[in-house]
Amino acid sequence: MLDSPTLPPHDQDQGWRLPRTTNSLPEVFASVHVPLTGSFWRKLLAFTGPGMLVAVGYMDPGNWGTDLAGGAHFGYMLLSVILLSNLTAMVLQHLSLKLGIVTGRDLAQACYDHYPRPISRGLWILCEIAIAACDLAEVIGSAIALNLLFHLPLIIGVLLTSADVLIILFLQHKGFRYLESLVGGLIALIALCFLYEIVVSHPAAGAVLHGLLPASAIVTDPSALYLAIGILGATVMPHNLYLHSSLVQTRAYERTSEGKKAAIKFATIDSTVALLLAFFINAAILILSAASFHGTSHANIADISDAYTLLAPALGAPLAGTIFAIALLASGQNSTLTGTLAGQIVMEGFVNFRLQPWARRLITRLLAIIPAVVVTLLYGERGTGQLLIFSQVILSLQLSFAVIPLVTFTNDARKMGQFRNRIWLRVVAWSLAAVIAVLNSYLVIQTIRDLFPS
Repeated sequence: MLDSPTLPPHDQDQGWRLPRTTNSLPEVFASVHVPLTGSFWRKLLAFTGPGMLVAVGYMDPGNWGTDLAGGAHFGYMLLSVILLSNLTAMVLQHLSLKLGIVTGRDLAQACYDHYPRPISRGLWILCEIAIAACDLAEVIGSAIALNLLFHLPLIIGVLLTSADVLIILFLQHKGFRYLESLVGGLIALIALCFLYEIVVSHPAAGAVLHGLLPASAIVTDPSALYLAIGILGATVMPHNLYLHSSLVQTRAYERTSEGKKAAIKFATIDSTVALLLAFFINAAILILSAASFHGTSHANIADISDAYTLLAPALGAPLAGTIFAIALLASGQNSTLTGTLAGQIVMEGFVNFRLQPWARRLITRLLAIIPAVVVTLLYGERGTGQLLIFSQVILSLQLSFAVIPLVTFTNDARKMGQFRNRIWLRVVAWSLAAVIAVLNSYLVIQTIRDLFPS
C-alpha cells in the first residue's frame, strides 16, 4: 500500500486564509490503495465506493414520502422531476469530489479557511441542524420499518438505530473498504426489493417512458408543483456535498496534476454510476405507488405505514408489503451510517475540533436520537410523521448554504488552478444554485402554510 501522501504547504496565493492542520477523516485518509499501473477497470475499482456512500442520501427514507405521494396523486408524471433532480445531483457531486481532490480540503474545511469566523461558525451551526434533521428522517424511517416488520414500539426502534455508531467504529478499524462493502450490499438489497415490487406491480411501460418527459402540468398545477419541489428538496441533500469532498480523499492517488486529473475522472464515473442506481430506486418507489394506488380510492396515500399495509391487497402479492419494509429498513440503516460520517466531517472541518472517534460519533448520533425520542414519546406515530415533514423543510433551507460555497470555491482559479470550472460548467452551476434557492424557498413557505394554516 502506498504511504499516505503529504499535502503541499499552505500558500496564501491559493486564496485560503488559514492553513489546514490535519486531513479530512484522518483515520482513513489515503488508506485505500490506488494502483499506479494497470487496466482502466482496475483503477476504476480502486475508486469505486465513495459514490455508493453518497448515493445513499439520494434514496433515504426522507425521499419515500414524496415519491409515494407523487405516484399516487399524479401517476408517472413526476418521473421527469426525479430524473432532473438526479441530473442536478450528478453536477453538484462532481463539483464536490473535484474540490476535495484538487484542494485536499473537504467542503467544511474550505468554508473554515475561506470565510470570516462569524460566517463560518454560522454555516457550521446551520449544517449541524441540517444533518440532525436528515438523521431524524433516517432514524424514524428505520424505526417505522422495525415496527412494521417486528411490531417493535417506535421508541425501541429509534434507540436500536444508535447501534450504527458501533458498526462504523468496528468497520473503520478493520478498513474503510469494509464499510463501503456493507453500504454497497444494503443498496443491492434495496434494488432487489424494488425490482421484485416493479415486477409484481405490472406498470404500464409506455406511461413510464412518457413520464420521463417533462409535462407542462407540473408547473400549471399548484399541487403537482408543490410535490415536484418536495421531490427536489428531498433528493439533493446538503450533507452529501460535505461527505463526498471528504470520502474521495480516502484514496491514495498521487497528489500531482496528473494524479488529480485521473482521480477526478474515476471518482466522477463512480459517482455517476451510483447516482444512476439511486435514480432507479427513487423512480421505482414512484412507479410502484403509481401502479398500485393511482386512480384508486387510495390515491391520497402518502404515509409509509399505509403503503406497507395496502400494497399486498392492491397487488395481490402477499410478500409485497414485507419486502417494501425490508427495503425501508436497509435504506434507513444505510443512511444513518453515512449521516454519522457526515456529522464527523462537518464538526472537524468547521470547528477544527478533534475528539476520539467514539466520542464524536456519539455526539453526532445524540443530536438525532434525542429529538426523535422526545417526539416519539410525546406524540407517537402521528408526531414522527410530522417530524419527517419538518426535517425536509430544514434540509431545504440549508441546501443553498452548501451549494453556493461549493460553486464559489470550484469557480475560483486561485483555489482550483487549472481545475477551475470551465465557462459552461460555471453557467450551469450558478443556474442550478439559483433554481434550487428559488424552488426550496417556495417549498418552505408552502409547507409552513400547510402546517400552520391561518
